[in-house]
Amino acid sequence: MIQVAPLLVLALLAITFLQSGYDKIKDWKGNVEWLTGHFASTILAKQVPFALMTVLVLEIIAGVLCVSGIIQLIAEPAVTRGLGFYGAIVSCITLLMLLFGQRLAKDYDGARTIVIYFIPAVLVVFWLN
Repeated sequence: MIQVAPLLVLALLAITFLQSGYDKIKDWKGNVEWLTGHFASTILAKQVPFALMTVLVLEIIAGVLCVSGIIQLIAEPAVTRGLGFYGAIVSCITLLMLLFGQRLAKDYDGARTIVIYFIPAVLVVFWLN
């Protein structure tokens, strides 16, 4: 039997991370400029392009794994700890990195937003474990 809740959360994560990755690729320069200002008074001030590339790679990996997990769960409903599980794990790691950055920049509203995504990501890890 197909579990619908994990599919929905994996879709949420896939959309979130693939769209975010696409935005970073499409407007790399704008993102670097904005984030350079955002992190100007932090230890990440001189590491913005590297940090952004790291997050971009993790977002694409998370998004692709989540999409692959959706396909796998539909094709093989008995599979639990498959690609979706690993997509959710990478999603959680990515969100923790984003949360760290927002807290470092003292952007508490941004940090709160990250937590809103983190809760369903952890739930899908639990459901698929």
